[in-house]
Amino acid sequence: MESLEVRGKTVEEAVESALQQLRVTRDEVEITVVTKGKSGFLGMGAEEAVVRVVPLVEADQGSTSAKVAKEALEELLRRMKLTAQVEVSSDAAEAPESEVQPVALEVKGDDLGILIGRRGETLAALQYILRLIVAHHEKARVPLSIDVEGYKQRRYHSLRDLALRLAQRAVSTGQSMTLEPMPPDERRIVHLALSVNPDVTTQSIGEEEMRKVVIMPRKRGV
Repeated sequence: MESLEVRGKTVEEAVESALQQLRVTRDEVEITVVTKGKSGFLGMGAEEAVVRVVPLVEADQGSTSAKVAKEALEELLRRMKLTAQVEVSSDAAEAPESEVQPVALEVKGDDLGILIGRRGETLAALQYILRLIVAHHEKARVPLSIDVEGYKQRRYHSLRDLALRLAQRAVSTGQSMTLEPMPPDERRIVHLALSVNPDVTTQSIGEEEMRKVVIMPRKRGV
């Protein structure tokens, strides 16, 4: 797989720039920090952060990877004493059909909110654990995602609609609109939803868990 090196004022900024260029999520790449960069003193001697991003190994949904992922997730659910069904599905919300898609698993059942958690934090942790299990078995990193009763689909559409509404408000009022802190994948949804809007521009601000998206009206002539 070819790698991409990207620069930014911070490591997080460089990572987000790389993800937007590759049109992938953080879950679908391996990230190496080449240099963390430094702010310098009074602007002098500043250095940009540099990251190297490599797309993960492509895996067909009918392959061994998908079967291993499905069986491993079913075992995890059994150990959690949850009754649910796991299906291999198409992760259409994350990428157009023309793009390489990861192994996507859909968990179906009743009262599965415990698997999602606050702002999807439990679901993200479960997905991370499953990725480690599959990578250990396959001896390679495999892009995969887990959804629970269509949560990610609903969240995707909700965030996209919110981004469009706030963009209209930013243009009509001339003021920037700041969203609540979000994980990288959700911020990417907002950035991509507005990437073709000529009237606004977006930027991520903040650090780590408090990082959020700001929607700013574009100045005329810019």
